[in-house]
Amino acid sequence: MTSVPLKRADQWLASAGMRPTRQRVALAEVLVGDGKHRHVTAETLFERVKEGGEKVSLATVYNTLRAFCDAGLTQEVTVDGSKSYFDTNTHDHPHFYWEDIQTLTDAPADQLKITQVPDAPEGTEIGSVDVVIRLRKKN
Repeated sequence: MTSVPLKRADQWLASAGMRPTRQRVALAEVLVGDGKHRHVTAETLFERVKEGGEKVSLATVYNTLRAFCDAGLTQEVTVDGSKSYFDTNTHDHPHFYWEDIQTLTDAPADQLKITQVPDAPEGTEIGSVDVVIRLRKKN
């Protein structure tokens, strides 16, 4: 009998036409197996999969997350220009970045109002607008 997390992972991969390799399924189970959205770094996903007993390299995790982004299953949110989080919620929405604990969470989209963005330079178009609100404890 197939477990619910495994079934969700297989369906998630199939929705993007991705072949369900052992590594992809293992990563997808952690990402979407419980039906909730996740914000993970490659390193935290690697640790979670390893804890589950799956053998996968960190390079494979990075490559698979990039493939998930290319397939539209995840979106990459870059913080500090060097740290990337991968979000399973691919709809446009803002994020809170908790500086003290280096965690990314969704921010309430209904409270964000962007009334105008600058015009794109000639010959270009705006692909998306990413909003990351940095939080830290008050002193």
